[in-house]
Amino acid sequence: MPILNRVADLQPEIMGWRRDLHAHPELMYDVHRTAAFVADRLREFGCDEVATGLGRTGVVGVIKGRKPVNGGDLKAIGLRADMDALPI
Repeated sequence: MPILNRVADLQPEIMGWRRDLHAHPELMYDVHRTAAFVADRLREFGCDEVATGLGRTGVVGVIKGRKPVNGGDLKAIGLRADMDALPI
């Protein structure tokens, strides 16, 4: 199944995740519930490694490629996102 179809199939579940996270906001470095939620989703999605507790509540998911890219040259991509709420 194409990736776009798989993502589209997850849309109702993703909407539930967003609603749950917004219903339970956490501030600054006190994002333990949110960090656990993110780590669980990364594991469910099949990340090769999930590291938690970085800088107290940071989460890193590692995906190891299984196919050589551009004749064997390795490429990498990094994504960063904040998990804390704003105190407004």
